[in-house]
Amino acid sequence: MTLTTRFAPSPTGPLHLGHAFSALLAWDMAERAGGQFLLRIEDIDQSRARTHWEEQIYDDLRWLGLSWPEPVMRQSDRQSAYDTALDHLWNLGLLYPCTCNRKDIAAAASAPQEGAPLLGPDGIVYPGTCRPLSDLDMSKRSERPRGIPLRLNMAAATKQAAASLSGGVACHFVEDGHGLCQETGHITRTTDQMVQTIGDVVLSRRDMGTSYHLSVVVDDADQNITHVVRGADLFDATPIHVLLQLLLGLPTPVYHHHDLIRDDAGKRLAKRDDARAIAKYRQDGLSPADIRKIVGL
Repeated sequence: MTLTTRFAPSPTGPLHLGHAFSALLAWDMAERAGGQFLLRIEDIDQSRARTHWEEQIYDDLRWLGLSWPEPVMRQSDRQSAYDTALDHLWNLGLLYPCTCNRKDIAAAASAPQEGAPLLGPDGIVYPGTCRPLSDLDMSKRSERPRGIPLRLNMAAATKQAAASLSGGVACHFVEDGHGLCQETGHITRTTDQMVQTIGDVVLSRRDMGTSYHLSVVVDDADQNITHVVRGADLFDATPIHVLLQLLLGLPTPVYHHHDLIRDDAGKRLAKRDDARAIAKYRQDGLSPADIRKIVGL
């Protein structure tokens, strides 16, 4: 199988040094293996995506010396693929509608009987307000509703996944980079860990019809990605993605999470940090080789 990596930015602002590091790392990995580097535009959030930012992504990456096959996959064109995955999970009885907003979740999770709210990859771990009371309630349903947020019943999902694995393991994957706490090698998560530290994540948002977790899993599989290269800040979300791969019958790639590029105060870069934008370095006369040196490649 051809080693295939990808870089998947969102067109919601300028690419910065952190993006350059991730894209170059993925490119280098594919080049060394005689493999393939792909570009994907993650524009499911149409309220924030802008055409001019997408065009600048292409310009910046080409300036860095990267190339990729055309046409580029764009998530805004792929709702039918996400609908197929959601229908599958709905028919398995693993999704349920949720009408809670962030204020509701924060209030429920902070109730005296609940103690301090736990934080997971998506923020506060959902306290289960809208979750059906039994598996029977989950199965007595007809067609999947549209336009309503849908959550994954993590307890039911991990129970189903664990039945095909062993030792109470709900998911496992190979990490050949590292997480924020230097996790590496063969990574496993149990059902209890997934339920307690991640909870019932949203897989379909009201204004998108999908979510990052679902779309990235479906897209990586459809692009035959063998090695996912991305920042260590996404390491804790990886068990969600691996669980979804198992439930949807999709292959699990090797994951390579890498260090984050930070500013002088140690804060990781964000798109609002225009001073670190690749375009700004280009305007100042730096070369792609200079960018490689700055990010440590």
